Amino acid sequence: MRRPAPAGRIVRFSDLDGAAIGVWGAGREIAAFAAELERLLPAARIVAAAFDAPPSPAEREALRSPGARIVAGGEAVRALRECELVVRSPGVSIHRPELRALRDAGTPVTTATSLWLEEHGGEGVLGVSGTKGKSTTAALAGHLARAAGRTVALAGNIGVPAIELLSREPAQVVVLELSSYQIADLSRGPEVALMTNLFREHVDWHGSERAYREDKLRLLALPGVRGAVLNGREDAGLLAALDGAPRRPGGGAPRLAGGGAPPPAQADRLGLGVETVLYGVPGGFDVRDGAITRAGGRIASTAELPLRGEHNALNLCGALAGLQALGVQAPLPLGRALAGFEPLAHRLEEVAERDGVLWVNDSISTTPESTLAALASFPGRRIVLIAGGQDREQDYAQLARAIAAGEASLIAVPTTGTRLLEAARAAGAPQERLCEARDLAEAIERARARARPGEVVLLSPAAPSYDHYRDFEQRGERFRALARA
Repeated sequence: MRRPAPAGRIVRFSDLDGAAIGVWGAGREIAAFAAELERLLPAARIVAAAFDAPPSPAEREALRSPGARIVAGGEAVRALRECELVVRSPGVSIHRPELRALRDAGTPVTTATSLWLEEHGGEGVLGVSGTKGKSTTAALAGHLARAAGRTVALAGNIGVPAIELLSREPAQVVVLELSSYQIADLSRGPEVALMTNLFREHVDWHGSERAYREDKLRLLALPGVRGAVLNGREDAGLLAALDGAPRRPGGGAPRLAGGGAPPPAQADRLGLGVETVLYGVPGGFDVRDGAITRAGGRIASTAELPLRGEHNALNLCGALAGLQALGVQAPLPLGRALAGFEPLAHRLEEVAERDGVLWVNDSISTTPESTLAALASFPGRRIVLIAGGQDREQDYAQLARAIAAGEASLIAVPTTGTRLLEAARAAGAPQERLCEARDLAEAIERARARARPGEVVLLSPAAPSYDHYRDFEQRGERFRALARA
């Protein structure tokens, strides 16, 4: 066989035929990688698998290598060093000392997503990332590309693991949702890279907020990226973050989707070395006065859209700009093109309406910024907000001020709920609008007692779920069941 390249060099899936491979972690992507090995490269084998906790029988079975050596701790580095390649699960941080030791010893470390991109190439791939909104933006882009007559594959964090596409009929457009966990050591980029926003998140995985931003923004400078599509609004956090972003030599001035030129200050700051498209600004796809606009011209009313909230209208602008950069013009009218689009679960999902009270599951909101967007999505309606979760040292000051300034009540749940409640009280929220609950079940009961007809009970936690739930989906499913009970 052809031995994989040394650590830090490019490795393709087809390079692995006959290789002795190690994996670190489990999950959808590792299981899909093992299945594609068995299907396409039967001479390759997984010989060692590292886990941070004893693997379940299902995780062992997913490796499709009954004889694989299961290792942990210091033994993991020794065992995986003997492999020709290590494929990590995205949840396993590249900043771990064990993975650093493997790379220093010359063992290539990669992900299944990176292997697929090297094998496929970036042509026809729209890579979507951002702290929030990437799944909805990716789903909208995929739907609109189909409406435009293209064959489409949704992959990455949405749809199927990218590596599974090796065994499928090629699609004209691949919409690839990418997390910072996947971008951090990606060796090749998509043809078009779309970034929705950038807030503080995942500091525990990346080690610092600065490292998170750098790992995320490296997507824009990867080999193969022809165009970058960015949310140009100031509150998206992207333009300020780009001051320290990786750049290619000879970056040129960006242009706006829909025509026009950006102000010189933006052009100076965005010399990324690739064609750059901004949305959320007057010269591009934007949301203004209750409408989706393009270069100032109205193309659809937000009332026609299947999604609630201005942030989701901006996600649609991102999808439109991303497809245009890829050479796909979304069909108009937009309302007809979006017919049949199904909003994703746990994202402002209306799960019940009882006695005039609307119950909404927004469990995906794991940052204060996304919860602020959720609160703004119900104009004219009083909200009973249920918030709190795992502490990732988020800054709750702005969210607390919004709670104090508005009419929302807050029911705080562990772990961060207490901190948010104290911040809201310090911001001037009256005590009668603030209370705590021991868990989600008690929060639901308190919400039933507080909410009046015409009001909204909103689960939008502004924090991750891992202190009490497997993930945000499990938390949302629990809320859904309790709200409907």
